[in-house]
Amino acid sequence: MSAFVDEFMAELKAKNPGEPEFHQAVIEVAESLEPVLEQSPEYRKAKVLERMAEPERVILYRIPWVDDKGEVQLNKGYRIQMNSAIGPYKGGMRFHPSVNLSVLKFLAFEQTLKNSLTTLPMGGGKGGSNFDPKGKSEGEVMRFCQSLMTELCKHVGDRTDIPAGDIGVGAREIGFMFGQYKRIRNEFVGVLTGKGREFGGSLIRPQATGYGAVYFAAEMLATRNETLEGKTCLVSGSGNVAQYAIEKILDLGGKPVTFSDSGGYIYDEAGIDREKHAFLLDLKQVKRGRVKEYADKYKSAVFTPVDESRDFNPLWAHKADCAFPCATQNEINGKDAQNLVDGGVYVVSEGANMPTVPAGVNLFVEKKLLYGPGKAANAGGVSVSGLEQSQNTLRLSWDAEEVDAKLHGIMKSIHKQCVDAAEVYGFQGNYVAGANIAGFLKVAKAMMAQGVV
Repeated sequence: MSAFVDEFMAELKAKNPGEPEFHQAVIEVAESLEPVLEQSPEYRKAKVLERMAEPERVILYRIPWVDDKGEVQLNKGYRIQMNSAIGPYKGGMRFHPSVNLSVLKFLAFEQTLKNSLTTLPMGGGKGGSNFDPKGKSEGEVMRFCQSLMTELCKHVGDRTDIPAGDIGVGAREIGFMFGQYKRIRNEFVGVLTGKGREFGGSLIRPQATGYGAVYFAAEMLATRNETLEGKTCLVSGSGNVAQYAIEKILDLGGKPVTFSDSGGYIYDEAGIDREKHAFLLDLKQVKRGRVKEYADKYKSAVFTPVDESRDFNPLWAHKADCAFPCATQNEINGKDAQNLVDGGVYVVSEGANMPTVPAGVNLFVEKKLLYGPGKAANAGGVSVSGLEQSQNTLRLSWDAEEVDAKLHGIMKSIHKQCVDAAEVYGFQGNYVAGANIAGFLKVAKAMMAQGVV
């Protein structure tokens, strides 16, 4: 690292101790930006990167609610309003026991650069709670969401901060939060995205992140005059992102063979076809079941339970051409990354946020894999959230084909921005550096134009 990066990171860690995920996200960007800051010293003088890594506002609040037994429960609530230089704050809400300031600040920082790449006018934000919706009744989830929004409604709005869903927050939770916002504020506006189709939601929004990750992989393959046709694909996760990544892989002629949840993973050597995919959608969206049930139904599939004693995830050790990590941050460790390379994988398109640890990222870049980092490859979700905002503002509703076409166009644009920025600054073929630089430059120029604010 350069002296600048060393000093910058030392100061950042001193100001933000005990936040490893946040540190990890920032240092990756800082290292990519060295040639940019050398060629444009005005950014260093104005401390643009330092300001970008400091949230404009951090909101913490308590969320009291009553469970079905009449017991009072208490959770923490957060909203990180990271950067509004190019538009109102935009980013998801995550409900999961692992939620803390470090995780949300990393996500909000990534979101700022990701939103910049989408070509849409959106700033970066993120929020959530350490509440776990798993195992809770419908009534408990509703009461929790209503309590959360009773406080959050003071800090969000369709021109200020527009939250969306993330891990643990789907259409049900968005609906409950939207209803409470409308009830308190007495206004029907597009304050949340990911809403139901009946009250302002956009077609293709649930599919968008998964579709976008596959579109991005297709664009990377096109640089080598290849397509996804006939490619064997590893997918992790079984939520919206994984479900619809599998669907789009099938659309483009690929062969998905894996998916997972917190209990373990499925490997189906015969391939996950349309019928099996429909079973997965029903299992996860309707029955809210576990992936093990897939192996009970389809004999071509093998279920491998999670084994905490292992220092690698065997899902990533199967021979394949492409990998789509769609579960959570840091799910691919250094050994997993080596297993992917050894197994013949040469395309990695991240559906999750920062799913690969730094050692894995370095290996993918060193081996010249077609590696699409999350801030570029999974930007499809927030892109369609931005399109949902546009539809709400215009009081219009576009059909599925129009939204999908706009999404595909945005992913092509993001890919081109990454390629072009990487070439200009001497990182040809490096999508990590390209995404970081292209995302940074748009925000930096806006910040410089607006003064020290």
